[in-house]
Amino acid sequence: MSRAFVKDTDDAGDALPEIPLSEHPNYVTPHGLELLRGRLDAAQARRDALKAGEQTLAQQSELAAVERELRWLKARVAGAIEIDLAQQPRDRVAFGAGVTVDSAEEGERTYRIVGEDEADVERGLVSYVSPLARALIGARIGEEVTWQRPAGDLRVEVVAIDYGDDT
Repeated sequence: MSRAFVKDTDDAGDALPEIPLSEHPNYVTPHGLELLRGRLDAAQARRDALKAGEQTLAQQSELAAVERELRWLKARVAGAIEIDLAQQPRDRVAFGAGVTVDSAEEGERTYRIVGEDEADVERGLVSYVSPLARALIGARIGEEVTWQRPAGDLRVEVVAIDYGDDT
């Protein structure tokens, strides 16, 4: 049968796939949880604005994308496990730590170990499931760890640990 005579408006093939949820626990810093809730509020406001207006085809498509993001954000907020940074050990690296490392190849750099949704490498925020964080967690000042990177392994020394400000 020719496609010219088939109604395309309710085509199930147009449905957006769900945004995958991580298999890891959703550990968050207080700031990370605040950011997730802000994203959720913004998405709900965008959905409400789209529903209030005239429904063009482009707006229907955007609404579907926003509703998909809302489902993902609600699941991430509902599953968030907020870590109290005041309870983290001060003598070793753990979730939420700001860690200054030094290496002969790259010099001194500081990273903060955060949740997956808060990670932003350009700002020095690395996910707790990243190779760098996995290498650092549990280390103490003065210890060397091996950071397994695609560009090759790098030995880094922990020179400072700070839990002061989680942003």
